[in-house]
Amino acid sequence: MDFYSLIVRFFQDGGTFMYPIAVVLVCGLAIAIERWIFLSSAKMSNRKAFNQLMPMLQKRDLKGVVKAANQSTAPMGRIIGAGIARMAQSQRRDDIEYAMEEGVMEALPRLEKRTQYLATLANIATLLGLLGTIIGLIAAFTAVANADPAEKASLLSQSISVAMNTTAFGLISAIPLLLFHALLQTKTTEIVDSLEMAGVKVLNMLSDKTFTANTRTSDAV
Repeated sequence: MDFYSLIVRFFQDGGTFMYPIAVVLVCGLAIAIERWIFLSSAKMSNRKAFNQLMPMLQKRDLKGVVKAANQSTAPMGRIIGAGIARMAQSQRRDDIEYAMEEGVMEALPRLEKRTQYLATLANIATLLGLLGTIIGLIAAFTAVANADPAEKASLLSQSISVAMNTTAFGLISAIPLLLFHALLQTKTTEIVDSLEMAGVKVLNMLSDKTFTANTRTSDAV
């Protein structure tokens, strides 16, 4: 018996609860793939925006930074642009920091979107597996009670083996979903940390007295 036939036999022997568990697994994998692609794209776009804006900021081209930040779709660009825009209104470090923190808070929900569903789906898969096993055992003991005494042992062992398939499939579905949940949370944390680190770098640069003085001089000219 090849591997494919073994999988099909395993699925068929598990009973009706194998189907909702399979639906949960497919939904979880779809969410995990979508989130991984989104977070990878966000990480690349943030790095591209940072590499584009920092040289302009070092040259004190604040108008160019604001223009490029407004055109950027990356959270990094919006955060830096918010800090520069607030600097035009107030030179206080706290005001600039609050503006950039607001940008991080706006980006956070999009980064964490749907990731928490993976842990919930993993728990649902496990519980469906246990529920299928319990219902299968109830049906098995009910059938054994009315069976011939000579066949009770073999019938019971066979029924229990079939009922346990749902628990096994529930765990098989839950484990990778929990793993993807942990990986996506780690990836999200790395992106948020990079946003905060870039914000601190920009804030320190904007708060530097030499930078501020040179910026005012260039604006006056």
